[in-house]
Amino acid sequence: MTPQPGPEGSVGSYPALPPPPPFPSAAWIGGIRAGSITSCGNHVKASCRWIAFNAEAPGVLGIVPLECEDGGKRTISQLCCHSDVVTDFDFSPFDQLLLATGSADETVKVWRLPQSGQDIPGGVGLTLGPGGAPVDALQFHPTADAVLASGAGKRVTVWDLGQQQPLTVLDSHGDQLQSLTWKRDGRLLGTSCKDKKLRIFDPRAGPTASQSVPGHDNNKDSRLLWMGSSDCLISVGFSQMREREVKLWDTRRLSGAMLTMALDTSPGVTIPLYDADTGLLVLAGKGENLLYCFEVAPTQPALTQVTQCRTEGSTRGLAAVPRLALDVMACEVLRVLQLTDTALVPISFLVPRKSVQEFHEDLFPDCTGMLPATNAQGWWAGDSQQVGRASLHPARRPTETFTSPIIAGTSPTSTGHTDTGTSHTDADAGHTDADQSEASGYSSPSSLASPGSAATSLSASTGPSSGFASSPSQKSLQSILGPSSRFRHAQGRVLHRDCHLTNLRGLSLTTPGECDGFCANHQRVALPLLSAGGQIAVLELSKPGRLPDAAVPTIQNGAAVADLTWDPFDPRRLAVAGEDARIRLWRIPEGGLQETLREPEAILRGHTEKIYSIRFHPMASDLLVSSSYDMTVRIWELSAGQEVLCLQGHTDQIFSMAWSPDGKKLATVSKDGRIRLYEPRRSSQPQQEGPGPEGGRGARLVWVCGGDYLLVSGFDSRSERRILLYRAQALPEGPLSVLGLDVAPSTLLPFYDEDTSVVFLTGKGDTRVFLYEVTPEPPYFLECNSFTSNEPHKGFVFLPKTVCEVREVEFARALRLGQSTLEPVAFHVPRVKKEYFQDDLYPPTRVWWEPALGAGAWLDGQDGQQRRASLRPADMVPVSEAPKEAPARKFVPASVYLEEKTDEQKKEEGRPAAPGLLRGRGRGRVGLGWSRHPQEHPGPPAPAGPGGGTRRRRRRRRRSRARRGQDPLLKPLHQHRVLP
Repeated sequence: MTPQPGPEGSVGSYPALPPPPPFPSAAWIGGIRAGSITSCGNHVKASCRWIAFNAEAPGVLGIVPLECEDGGKRTISQLCCHSDVVTDFDFSPFDQLLLATGSADETVKVWRLPQSGQDIPGGVGLTLGPGGAPVDALQFHPTADAVLASGAGKRVTVWDLGQQQPLTVLDSHGDQLQSLTWKRDGRLLGTSCKDKKLRIFDPRAGPTASQSVPGHDNNKDSRLLWMGSSDCLISVGFSQMREREVKLWDTRRLSGAMLTMALDTSPGVTIPLYDADTGLLVLAGKGENLLYCFEVAPTQPALTQVTQCRTEGSTRGLAAVPRLALDVMACEVLRVLQLTDTALVPISFLVPRKSVQEFHEDLFPDCTGMLPATNAQGWWAGDSQQVGRASLHPARRPTETFTSPIIAGTSPTSTGHTDTGTSHTDADAGHTDADQSEASGYSSPSSLASPGSAATSLSASTGPSSGFASSPSQKSLQSILGPSSRFRHAQGRVLHRDCHLTNLRGLSLTTPGECDGFCANHQRVALPLLSAGGQIAVLELSKPGRLPDAAVPTIQNGAAVADLTWDPFDPRRLAVAGEDARIRLWRIPEGGLQETLREPEAILRGHTEKIYSIRFHPMASDLLVSSSYDMTVRIWELSAGQEVLCLQGHTDQIFSMAWSPDGKKLATVSKDGRIRLYEPRRSSQPQQEGPGPEGGRGARLVWVCGGDYLLVSGFDSRSERRILLYRAQALPEGPLSVLGLDVAPSTLLPFYDEDTSVVFLTGKGDTRVFLYEVTPEPPYFLECNSFTSNEPHKGFVFLPKTVCEVREVEFARALRLGQSTLEPVAFHVPRVKKEYFQDDLYPPTRVWWEPALGAGAWLDGQDGQQRRASLRPADMVPVSEAPKEAPARKFVPASVYLEEKTDEQKKEEGRPAAPGLLRGRGRGRVGLGWSRHPQEHPGPPAPAGPGGGTRRRRRRRRRSRARRGQDPLLKPLHQHRVLP
């Protein structure tokens, strides 16, 4: 950090509070990857035992001990708690192991974290909801156990966790809730809202707001904090001119703010932390590296800046450490935890005192204790007792700790140990990694999907993503994100210009959203043109280069192109769907188009409205499926040229359809927000239906993970692009996981590589291709490096796996359509031993170009299976069979190349002695060490000018250490051998 002092003339209780000193990097919790979650939460919270923070994977929290005893190895764990992003979470102020989490999946869950040193979770969890809207804010009640307030949408629900029922619902908000805060005496609750109003509620008196006032003039994210048990509040937000500002309010005179102070014009949302015992307010902006500290005096009113500092990393989140966990003997009055992209950084505020051997009562008055004053039913009945005070003196610390009884199977409510001090974590003491993995209830990432595991599943929780997983901090990436993808370092690159097709003219860039824009197989590519009559250019991939300026031979389709696709079993047959409700089959001559084609091989008639999309069957030859504006899906037998099956059940536009890998089922996603699963040979009605993406702007779907899951790309109600994962046999249950990507107008087009389980996602007009490895276990989506191009692409189509160059560890290849070019893009994985065949990346691939059966056999109820073939070239050895190399020695013993001989012996052997010693001008260095008596051989004088004195002092220090034997590299002369 780069400290900066506060302004001159600072007044208050902490006028001498210096800027926080930089914590040693050893105290940082590094090696993590924090999540970039867009929510109203602080993204990191701390109790006296644990720290929780948003990890990069959606629905996952990182869990790490607050302190480590005896320099023990710190363990970072992951809590896979929700199927969607965790928006906010909070620790109980009484039970330090109780954690509540809220998510965009509309549920609230309560978790019991394990005791320090224990290997199994200390209890099962509770699930509340769903509540009809994503959860935005959570906060435990400050005086009563088992009372939790959660904000979702336009309402606040106050829960009795023991009964798992709401006590009241506060629903008088005019827009989305942004924050909520309890008064420390537990009587009132304040909220800030997107409608730019602050509201005060008395939940026990009624569900409507007792007071409301216009807050900040900008509806961007605002926060509200209650100043302890006083009648004053602090709010942070943005002014009408987009300045960040802080306001003080008095509920006794809530007509306007007592004080308004502008901070700056930075765009980052301000995270406020207020310590009621010291009156210190810490402010930090998301994405920034500046930390403010103010002392708040509501009686004046005044905001006095005490100090500010610059941090090394940008702030992702901020949390305050409880006062009972502070190092009071070091005069630490406040400690905050800064969450950055890669670390948790403690920032400590210390008051300088001459004596640090005694407890300073004036700095550390008694603070709020950790034993609740009442329970949920008592508070709801009107009990307003206050929590007792606790001394911070190390000798008078409370000995009781509280365990909430709301989670079944917990221990009694209080114990006699004294774990409320500054060091609570001994999770690694006395255990090896193997011991932990064998005896703990933590699971490896591969076991997280086991819903029946007693160690990881929570019986009262819903969703398969419930559970713990942990690993040592040396494997921090794996411990925070779960299993990491083998393809996380995948790289995409555009191949050499010699492989490009350039000077493409008259391309149709306005194909319907249900169409990929163009199609390609391993031999040729078909590109719709802008010309009238639905012309299609067919270009040979084996003939790259610049196309002539003259017109090229085309296909005259006769109607505007709605969709087109190549037959996987016949690389010369192209199916084209037209806006005239007809499907035309074209046969390309051997060697490519030499003249314009005007007569199709066949025309399929049956639809009454424009066709959306067409797909060939993956197993049976001569089978094609089509969807249309007439709300039907029809299956055609091409050898007979007629319709054989018609599927019903859609009520709105069909966005996309996909065959299952075995060809038995067909899935569709529609504008009516439903996903349907058909077994065409059994019924014309859907076998299953489930909820699809909320937005009606477009969607795509693809089968993943061997046909057991469906991945759907679409939009939410706020036009954010997202992907959803469904279990194919449980569509009515909704998605297992939802991952938001970005905000863009085009539909994401997914391509799934079944050999690597990597899905590629991009849209027309995008410059970025997202890569995720999809797994049937939480967290389901493992992010890989994305590919970015310099200019938007008009289409992005993948080629068959057989075109990949396995010698370059290429696992996918695509064609990127630009404004006038077609460029091949290769995706490869960096490997050291590229001379070997990477059989871990290239399992036997399906022989997609050979049908398993004919159309007639499939219609009769038969099923086939295609054979698989290896991609290994004949002259390459699999890397799994590569000879094991002996590890190279890092250090060569001195005895190998040194001989301890005197100068006289060297002279007798005819070898020169050490030149410096013979001439008396050596610098005293012999071999690897300094001479024990360098004054005998002073060497040349140190260079004059800047740095000369520094070098002389450095030499003196090293000689001194060498004489004392303290420097292992600079031993005295008699301990070193002389170089021959």
